[in-house]
Amino acid sequence: MEPKSSTLAPLLEENQNQNQNQNQNQDEDQSENAHAPSAFASKPIRPPTQTSSQKYSPIDWKGYFDQEDDVCIPDSNDVFHIYTAGKEGPVVFCLHGGGYSGLSFAISARAIKEKARVVAMDLRGHGKSSTENEIDMSIETLCKDVEAVVKTMYGDAPPAIVLVGHSMGGSVAVHVAARKILPSLAGLVVVDVVEGTAMASLMHMQKILSNRMQYFPTLEKAIEWNVRGGSLRNTESARISIPGTVKYDDSQQWLIFREWYREV
Repeated sequence: MEPKSSTLAPLLEENQNQNQNQNQNQDEDQSENAHAPSAFASKPIRPPTQTSSQKYSPIDWKGYFDQEDDVCIPDSNDVFHIYTAGKEGPVVFCLHGGGYSGLSFAISARAIKEKARVVAMDLRGHGKSSTENEIDMSIETLCKDVEAVVKTMYGDAPPAIVLVGHSMGGSVAVHVAARKILPSLAGLVVVDVVEGTAMASLMHMQKILSNRMQYFPTLEKAIEWNVRGGSLRNTESARISIPGTVKYDDSQQWLIFREWYREV
């Protein structure tokens, strides 16, 4: 028996309405997709291009250390330059590697000074330190230099000291600790320490340092050369510390590295 038309009419009308709604939704989806931005419609935002002089421009150490000072050793003409940071806690006393300066520890100092004090000295023949004998790099002399600076700064009652040394400075730190020169020594940290005495390490270092570029027209070029040559991998550290390793040569009108190693 066939269904009555009055029964089918509502069903047909309902199906038609559903089809119309589906078609309308599809049209709306297609319309939205048509107006949606493509992933390739816009170019990615690129950081502004830096020139070489901007990328390798020097950075002031004052954003890392609190102050710099000269420590004049009594009964001598020796003056050691230091950078300090922090106001409380033990003293983290930093000794840099050959050919560098106390500014090598700038980035570390910025973090350490929140919980301790930091002293980073320029070893003899380096940075802004000035001594009667710039080329005496014997381990005995370097150890006495550290002892003299600590004693001049703190007298007979120094605070707890943690020695931190890198490369040649690590060798000096180990010898200072082994000789029990500092009675308040509380810790020792060495990074990439050179085996043997400082003098022995300098013999190997001499060839490396003598092969590096010697003359630079600007500080930016000196910093760039050290980064590109792999001497320093951290560009920020290079921008802070390299200015402390070069000096201006009036006769040549160039910036040059301090050449103490040529005489050793």
